[in-house]
Amino acid sequence: MLASQWSVPQQDKETLLLSGLNDLSKHHSANCKEYGRITNALWDRFSAARVEDVPFVPVSLFKSHRLSSVPHEAVRMTMTSSGTTGSSLSKIAIDHETTSRQARSLNASISAVVGGKRPPMLVVDSETVVRDPKLLSARGAGVLGMMRFGRDHCFLLDGDMKFRREALRDWVAKHQGTPILIFGFTFLVWQFLYSFTQEDKLDLSNGVLVHSGGWKKLQSEAVSPDVFRASFHQSSGLSRIYNFYGMVEQMGAICLEASDGFLYPPNIADVIIRDPATFAPLAPGKEGLIQMVSLVPTSYPGHSVLTEDLGVIEYIDRGVDGRLGKALRVIGRLPKTELRGCSDVVAASLAA
Repeated sequence: MLASQWSVPQQDKETLLLSGLNDLSKHHSANCKEYGRITNALWDRFSAARVEDVPFVPVSLFKSHRLSSVPHEAVRMTMTSSGTTGSSLSKIAIDHETTSRQARSLNASISAVVGGKRPPMLVVDSETVVRDPKLLSARGAGVLGMMRFGRDHCFLLDGDMKFRREALRDWVAKHQGTPILIFGFTFLVWQFLYSFTQEDKLDLSNGVLVHSGGWKKLQSEAVSPDVFRASFHQSSGLSRIYNFYGMVEQMGAICLEASDGFLYPPNIADVIIRDPATFAPLAPGKEGLIQMVSLVPTSYPGHSVLTEDLGVIEYIDRGVDGRLGKALRVIGRLPKTELRGCSDVVAASLAA
């Protein structure tokens, strides 16, 4: 199961991805007016010869424009990115087909580390984040998407984001000795679950923890991924810990951590690293902006997105844990002032 989602060598993978990405570029250009104007202005062809030549848009575009490639009545839900109060949020239009593709892709990745059965699941969040399925934040969508992999869900926090200590103690006691699944966003997992394992000496050695996001806040506390894993193992016996990298603009296509600590995109997605100044693709070992490509989104033009995150491809086709393809290390966020070039060019093409 583990090898199947990362089983295609990089060269073969790029050949397979290229055809699908070209088809998606044509589809979105024909059905999303804004995306069509961008590609017509900035690219002279829709059939790219290489994956790195596929037209891309900056992730900030989803904050300033509502980009949809399906009729309004076909939109099943609108997902929004996480953000601080008053900040601009991405709004992503999802139809039934894209929802189904997201679910299948996520299932293929997460099942590789969780297994085929649905274990009891601890959610390190509040149930309030999934109460409105028609308008989901990235956080709520992540929780809702992961909940399908577990049963007998226990939410660690109440509606006021207060710790439900007795509920956790009772739930852990109920499932002692049984495999369990734990999911949450990294900062919440550290702030609430890790703190409690130190106080209460919970035995979580039978658990699998899947977590994502929030490293920026932890870095201010000098908590590296290695420290994160070692701390949980020491305090609770929890050793099967998997981080993943993903975003609301490309839900379903996550880069999942392997035992080497690096992140691997699945067969239906890939990562390109670009120079922040020239946007030229960079070779492995060079740090730059992360671009994500994915075959999942059909209801909105999110198949090729340039993020505001910095990363580096450490190596390719090393085969760690049976995983082929690119091994990604995420470094952090690029200062927004340094990414204006791409966004300004795109904005100009829309205004033309």
